[in-house]
Amino acid sequence: MADELNRRDFLKAAAIAAGPAVISAQGANEKVNIGWIGVGTRGYAGLDWLHTAAANEVQITAICDTYQGYIARALDRMQTVWGNKPKTFVDYRELLADKSIDAVYIMTPEHLHHDMAVAALRAGKNVYLEKPLAHTIEEGFDLIKVWRESGKVCQVGTQNRSSALYKKAHELIQQGMIGDVHYVRAFWYRNSLPNDPAWRYVIPPEATPQNTDFNRFLGTAPKRDWNPQRYFQWRLYWDYSGGISTDLLVHQTDIVNFMLDKTLPKSCMASGGIYRWTDKTDDRDVPDTLSAIYEYDSKFHINYSCYFGNDHYGYGEQVFGNEGTIEVMNRDQLTFTPETYRGKAPENIKSRKTLSLGRKDVNQADDGVFAHFRNFILSVQGKEQPIAPPPIGQQAAISGHMATLAFKNQKKAIWDEAAQKVRFA
Repeated sequence: MADELNRRDFLKAAAIAAGPAVISAQGANEKVNIGWIGVGTRGYAGLDWLHTAAANEVQITAICDTYQGYIARALDRMQTVWGNKPKTFVDYRELLADKSIDAVYIMTPEHLHHDMAVAALRAGKNVYLEKPLAHTIEEGFDLIKVWRESGKVCQVGTQNRSSALYKKAHELIQQGMIGDVHYVRAFWYRNSLPNDPAWRYVIPPEATPQNTDFNRFLGTAPKRDWNPQRYFQWRLYWDYSGGISTDLLVHQTDIVNFMLDKTLPKSCMASGGIYRWTDKTDDRDVPDTLSAIYEYDSKFHINYSCYFGNDHYGYGEQVFGNEGTIEVMNRDQLTFTPETYRGKAPENIKSRKTLSLGRKDVNQADDGVFAHFRNFILSVQGKEQPIAPPPIGQQAAISGHMATLAFKNQKKAIWDEAAQKVRFA
């Protein structure tokens, strides 16, 4: 019942989302002026991704970062790939004050998402926001409220929803190829050498307090003295990140919801810890090992696991139907296998052929991010509707936050739909 209510709420939200995208859209043939906030690891790569996705529809006219080294690197890339030199900013609010900017990409650490996106929407900008939607459930709902008031387009970076492979998986499931589904296993496994611990990104040797605005990076997080580990390796600390839950898990629970037309789980239990990267000099907060069990009202269960000490199985989702299995592995291979029932399969199931598809088979060159970027730009132009508006982004984020809260509190997290918050059992 709660799952059905959640679905109705989503449909209402989607209808609301459809209005602003058309009403406030750019002229269909005008180039969209982009301001880019955050040009670190993913943000820097995104400059190229947008060029691949929509070079003829946009121009990047401004970039912002709190580290001068990243700004210099991004300027060089912009001139090489895009052929222009955008304006630069350290304070994102100054970028947002530029009335010529139509839309912003926010590619910053998680704890900054809410304040930056809210400020951008209130400044009249359309927003592409990296996942998770926000650092807390409460921030996510506040952001949705501001978005609805703004009449602007907002896309959350859960790009699996734009993947042709996952769309094919959804199609096969809806056709009844695997029968009823009550169980999904999802996992993400990584490994690295002892001298390259997980999420210990390289700290530029030239980074100093003089060329890095550490206070702006901290935002509303607890104030600290200059700490390059926290700045460049922010995923390892609860102040700025939900760790595995909001970086990796959130992608996978979200795409399970998409494939199976689910919304929010009713409960989550989680356990794990720092098992792999235990050197006494490693001050990480977030676990490198996590398991989470989700239950939905509709007799449905997700078994999730993540470990940063072995990458043999990579990452993927396995959808176990009563009549067959669909697997999507490493975002580049989809397989369908019918059930055999120990050699006693009914003819209508036995006749279903196994299927194996790669990205090339569905005309896809990447993990879905190119199409996701393009969908956002075309939505701003009024030609499409965003695939992952904030209500969808919040559903994804809530699943991640539930795992974090269950792990931190060592209690079962239960989603209270009426109160729109987590309680514990």
